[in-house]
Amino acid sequence: MTSQLNVDTIADKAGSGPVALNKQTAAKVRYNFELDSSANALEGSFNCSSGADNGTGDATVTFTNAMSDQNYTPTSSSADSDICHTQGDRTDGNASRGTTTFASRVRDNGGTARDAVACVALFGDLA
Repeated sequence: MTSQLNVDTIADKAGSGPVALNKQTAAKVRYNFELDSSANALEGSFNCSSGADNGTGDATVTFTNAMSDQNYTPTSSSADSDICHTQGDRTDGNASRGTTTFASRVRDNGGTARDAVACVALFGDLA
């Protein structure tokens, strides 16, 4: 037997608000950072207040709402097929991840810093 559910809105028990995500994981931060243009713009972002281009292939994004700790899970890619987008390899002494910021570097397959579109999602708990 098959079932079909057609709804326009799903609300909380009181019927006045959105349903909370319980025991589920959803991205708490998401962004595409245009490092390969003069705009250096955050595009399609969620829970991001600003982004900074720190140099070729090096970006830092500030969150609107802080993460509960630094133990969140980042995933990333790039819009360019020959680019590897990596985090945690900052060599300038700055933390690569904090509760209110996330720094990452974009490298090509040879390890050279490249300006490209950095696509990142962070999974974890908000503070």
